[in-house]
Amino acid sequence: VQLQASGGGLVQAGGSLRLSCAASGLTFSAYAMGWFRQAPGKEREFVVSISQSGVINYADSGKGRFTISRDNAKNTAYLQMNSLKPEDTAVYYCAARRTGTSRYDHWGQGTLVTVSS
Repeated sequence: VQLQASGGGLVQAGGSLRLSCAASGLTFSAYAMGWFRQAPGKEREFVVSISQSGVINYADSGKGRFTISRDNAKNTAYLQMNSLKPEDTAVYYCAARRTGTSRYDHWGQGTLVTVSS
């Protein structure tokens, strides 16, 4: 199983980025997908997830600014991030959780998002 996160970069505050997570080696449609982030010196935190059926669960930090989606035909999940703030600076990780379980079994390598003020 491989999850390949991409789309990170440097953006000014107020800007937008779209992250992608391309999955291979698993039955993508059978997995919930999640995005997590880890800021420098902080623990990794949950950002948002989307279930197999499209149910979305947001952490407070991303509500109203972040949108998760998935394209099962492309085995890819996306995270659209708008109105970015400097405190959104972090390494963003995508992860896959098999439907019916509570643990994310597979993790991508992370993509760095830096938001300048």
